[in-house]
Amino acid sequence: MSATSPVLPPCTPADALPLLLDRMRLAHRADMLPPRVLRLDRLRRLERLIDQHAEAFAVAIGDDFGNRSAVEIRITETMLLKAGLRHARRHLARWMKPRRVPTAPAFWPARSWLLPQPLGVVGIVSPWNYPLQLALAPLVGALAAGNRALLKPSELTPRFSAALQAAVAEAFSPEEVAVVTGDAAIGRAFVALPFDHLVFTGSTAVGREVAQAAAKNLTPVTLELGGKSPAIVDASARLARAAERIAFGKLVNAGQTCIAPDYVLVPRAQRERFVAALRSAMGRLYPTFRANPDYTSIVSERHFRRLRELVEDARERGATVIELEPPADGIGRASRQLPPTLLLDVDASMRVMQEEIFGPVLPIVGYETLDDAIAYVNGGDRPLALYWFGSDGAARRKLLAGTISGGIALNDTLLHVAQEGLPFGGVGASGMGAYHGEYGFRQFSKDKPVFEQSVLAQTGLISPPYKPSIHRLLDWITRLA
Repeated sequence: MSATSPVLPPCTPADALPLLLDRMRLAHRADMLPPRVLRLDRLRRLERLIDQHAEAFAVAIGDDFGNRSAVEIRITETMLLKAGLRHARRHLARWMKPRRVPTAPAFWPARSWLLPQPLGVVGIVSPWNYPLQLALAPLVGALAAGNRALLKPSELTPRFSAALQAAVAEAFSPEEVAVVTGDAAIGRAFVALPFDHLVFTGSTAVGREVAQAAAKNLTPVTLELGGKSPAIVDASARLARAAERIAFGKLVNAGQTCIAPDYVLVPRAQRERFVAALRSAMGRLYPTFRANPDYTSIVSERHFRRLRELVEDARERGATVIELEPPADGIGRASRQLPPTLLLDVDASMRVMQEEIFGPVLPIVGYETLDDAIAYVNGGDRPLALYWFGSDGAARRKLLAGTISGGIALNDTLLHVAQEGLPFGGVGASGMGAYHGEYGFRQFSKDKPVFEQSVLAQTGLISPPYKPSIHRLLDWITRLA
C-alpha cells in the first residue's frame, strides 16, 4: 500500500442503508423537479471532484490493481467522464424541455406533451475493472435528470472506494449523493433496497441475482453485463490494421474490459498471417509485459489463477497455446502481470469458449464463409459488443442485418463507448437498458404524459345522455383518428 493511499474506512453497516435511502427520498419529495441551475451546479461539482482528486484516484487504483498506468487511467476513466459531463451541461436545457406530441384530431384544440421528471433516488453498483468511470458515468445521467444517488463501488478496489467515498462527502450533501462501502453481503443488502432505479455493472451471473432482488420491489433496472464479444475479420480486411486495433482493444487494462474482444473469427485461409500480424502488433504496443509500467496487472490472485486455469484447460483439450512471453521462474507472478496468450484450434468443450474471459487470453477461430461466422456468433448469447473489420460493403450490410448486439464498432474496437451520442447498453444476456448522453437522461427520467383540455372543447357531444345522432358523430371521429 502506498503512503498516499487513503485509510480504509469501516464498512457501511447494513442497517444504515435504509436510513440513507429514506433521507434521500425525503429530500427528493421536498424538491421533485430541480431547476436547471441546480442540476448544472451538481454536474460542475462532480467535475471539480474529478479534477481535484484525479491523482489520488489514480494512486489508489494503481495500489488496488498492483500496477495500472496513470496514463491509461486518464484515457479510459477521467477523460471519458469529463467528456460526458461537458456534453450533459451543453445539452441539458434541450433535454429538460417539455416535448409537444401530437393530439388526436378529434380532440383538438386540446394539447399533449411529455414532461421529463426525475425518478427519485438511483442506486449505482459499480465494478472493479474501471472503478472511477463505471461509478460516475451513470451518476452523470442521474444528476442531469435531477435525481439523487447512492453508490456502492466494488470491494475488490477498497482503496479507490475509500477515496471516492471521502471525495463525494466533500462535494455533496448526504441527501444528494453518497457512497457506501462493504463486501458482498453489503452489496446484496444494497440491491434489495427499494430504489426508484438501480444500475448494476458486472457479470451476467450476478446480474441475474440483482434483477431478482430488484424485482421484489418492482425496481426498474439498468444491467450492464458482459459476455463473449466477438471480433470478425472479413476476407476484405487489411490484416495488419485489424490486428493492430484488436490488440489495442484486448490489451487495454490487460483485457479486463466488458467490451474487450473475447475471441476473433478470421478466414481459415488467413489465420496464420493474422496470428503473425497480431503478435507483431501486441509487441509494438508492449515491448515487454512483465515489469512494464504501461501494462496492467490482473486485479487479484483469484482472477489471475482463473485465467491460468482457462489456458491449461484449453491446452489439455487440444488447443494450440501461443504465449507471447513464456513463464520464467515465476517472474511477474508477484505483480500479477499476465502476458497475452493466443489460443488456436479451440472448440466448444473448452471453458475458454464457454465463459467470458476478462483477461489477456484470446482464442482465434477459423471460418469458411461470412455466413458461417454470423451463425457462430448467433449460436451464443447476444454480446455486449461486436467488432467487424473489412472494406466489403455488402459483407458489412449482411453483418449489421444478421446479428444483434449491444453495440458495434466497424474497423475498430472499444471506441463506440466513448461516443456520447450513442447509447451504451446490452441486449439479452449482455444486459438491458442504456445510458450515456441523452440516453442516460431519458433512462433516469419519467416522461410524464400531460393532456391539457381546451376551454373551447365540446366534450358534451360524446357525454350522456346520448342523442340518436351519436353513432354518426362517432363514425366521424373514427375517420379523423
